[in-house]
Amino acid sequence: MSNEGPSRRTVLGGAALGLAAAAAPAMAQRGQAADGPAANAAPRDPQTKYTSEPFPEQSQPWPGLQRDMNPRPDSGETSYRGSGRLAGRRALLTGGDSGIGRAAAIAYAREGADVAINYYPTEEPDAQEVKAIIEEAGRKAVLLPADIRTQGACEQLVADAVRELGGLDILVNNAAYQQSKADISEISDEQFVRTFETNIFAMFRISKTAIPHMPPGSVIINTGSVNSYNPGEELLDYASTKGAILIFTKGLAKQLAKKGIRVNMVAPGPIWTPLQVSGGQLPGKLGEFGQDTPLGRAGQPAELAPLYVLLASEEASFSTGTAVGAHGGEGNP
Repeated sequence: MSNEGPSRRTVLGGAALGLAAAAAPAMAQRGQAADGPAANAAPRDPQTKYTSEPFPEQSQPWPGLQRDMNPRPDSGETSYRGSGRLAGRRALLTGGDSGIGRAAAIAYAREGADVAINYYPTEEPDAQEVKAIIEEAGRKAVLLPADIRTQGACEQLVADAVRELGGLDILVNNAAYQQSKADISEISDEQFVRTFETNIFAMFRISKTAIPHMPPGSVIINTGSVNSYNPGEELLDYASTKGAILIFTKGLAKQLAKKGIRVNMVAPGPIWTPLQVSGGQLPGKLGEFGQDTPLGRAGQPAELAPLYVLLASEEASFSTGTAVGAHGGEGNP
């Protein structure tokens, strides 16, 4: 489960536009709705493509469930259309039960990949929904519940994914922990440690374990944030991990180039996911989420799925060490 904080942030702009255009999913697959984003030839106004109404105040115990949100996020369940761009690939995604990870998992399956998703054990109801969608697309779905805050859990996760998928050539490090606090004095040592263990320690451990199993042509995609560039004042610990992810991505890309493995980062802005309703926003502020972007709304997970597909595909074979933003208009390097 992953998503990004309030929208008063900046991140890469121009690069994302070209990538997003190139990544628009193409042909319909059997059993998918005909009224989704990819179904219409005519362009749609991005201001009104999804709701711009303030989200109602709500809260869930961490980590939250997508099925219980109001409104439910769109992760492309009825709209994403594949065209075989990842046929035969084998993907492991952390935080794949909901939000951005869910959208990427659905897209990967409909593009022809077998998919393993990791998630926190209490997120099982959301994970079962994703499993059914992957299998409906005719692909193998592997559910790997685990708290990834320890080295042992990370190593076991990779081992299980490789065994169940028969190999691994796509890794999406997406799981994240986010709790908003107005002042540093309110951030407990426990929260600070948990944020780093989940967001960057697990990314390091999972990548390190997975790389020996990944052949040339494989890809690693890390979920960063607008906070990687411009930290939100109420997300001090979270933003610090996202800054670390940016540098980790760029450094690892240089190391792995000689192995033929590409490493890139997606840097979302305000995206409507369970992270926001389970402590990701300050109390009473949920109605403001995404309202101050130039597009006047928060994004939906489905709007990021094409970026994860493109970066995983052969079409982006010269892209490594890059960060691609999706932030509703408040973007610059």
